[in-house]
Amino acid sequence: MIERISAIVADSLEVKRRYFAAHAAEIARAAETLAEVFRRGGKLLICGNGGSAADAQHIAGEFINQFLCRERGALPALALSTDGGVLTCIANDTGFERVFARQVEALGVEGDVLLAITTSGNSPNIVAAARQARLREMRVIGLLGRDGGRVREFCDFALVVESDDTQRIQETHNLIGHILCDLVELSLYPDQRNS
Repeated sequence: MIERISAIVADSLEVKRRYFAAHAAEIARAAETLAEVFRRGGKLLICGNGGSAADAQHIAGEFINQFLCRERGALPALALSTDGGVLTCIANDTGFERVFARQVEALGVEGDVLLAITTSGNSPNIVAAARQARLREMRVIGLLGRDGGRVREFCDFALVVESDDTQRIQETHNLIGHILCDLVELSLYPDQRNS
């Protein structure tokens, strides 16, 4: 068991090391874009399925409440996986593929950002949401896996973790989410940061 734990940790660290060595600048640019959107009064919509839905809720909570800045104002972020009534209404009436796209159509406006999270890059409802965001003239940041899949073509920033291991992709997405929160706060509230 101890050897298995060590192997899992080593694999996770290696995926992260490779990813961040190659893509740190792109994450920084995505964070700068997101900070500018918040600065102009825009909002962040976030979508994902399963574990990625949980990641969407986690990131929304960090922006709305606080990350490292304890006294800052709330930043407008909404996880599109949280309203059971809306999700089941859309899924029942128009199909599960539209559960996020319909919400983007209703809530997204030009200048907002969609953060689309999918480990495969091919989840039909995430593809539809990203396509709808582009139609609304929103920016799209993709937290993607494998080769980026079909979502990649709709992204301004395709943050692709090139791995075939869903767990390693999710772990890296979680760290990217925390880095985005950190950099956005640092940009918007530099005087309130302790570190």
